[in-house]
Amino acid sequence: MSDLRDLYQEVILDHNRHPRNFGVLEGANRVAEGHNPLCGDRVSVYLQIEEDRIRGIAFRGSGCAISTASASLMTEALKGKTVEEARKLFHGFHDLVTTGGEDDPDRLGKLAVFSGVREFPIRVKCATLCWHTLRSALADGAVVATE
Repeated sequence: MSDLRDLYQEVILDHNRHPRNFGVLEGANRVAEGHNPLCGDRVSVYLQIEEDRIRGIAFRGSGCAISTASASLMTEALKGKTVEEARKLFHGFHDLVTTGGEDDPDRLGKLAVFSGVREFPIRVKCATLCWHTLRSALADGAVVATE
């Protein structure tokens, strides 16, 4: 079990040091901003949705290692997914980090590295900030004007 925890920790540290899909997404047609006032983490999620599919996704912001790694892994997991698949992944991830009750852990892939977060309730908000911001972007995020 210790080897698995070490692997999980290394994945989180790697995504914190070298976040994937970090920056403003050119061509984004949805954007939402999230903030955790308890710790100061901030994130903006940019989406390019075409025909109900996430064609592009990126994030920008500042936060702790858990927050940054979660956003990085989230963007990798969601690129190419339908909006409905993204919503299901949101619920699966949220269940994983809050109750450990994800019904299909294999569906989460690398996101399973966050399973230990539920043991540290103060860190759950760090891991879920980008996901709640994504949810806002999908539901009612600011629509970015396109030319």
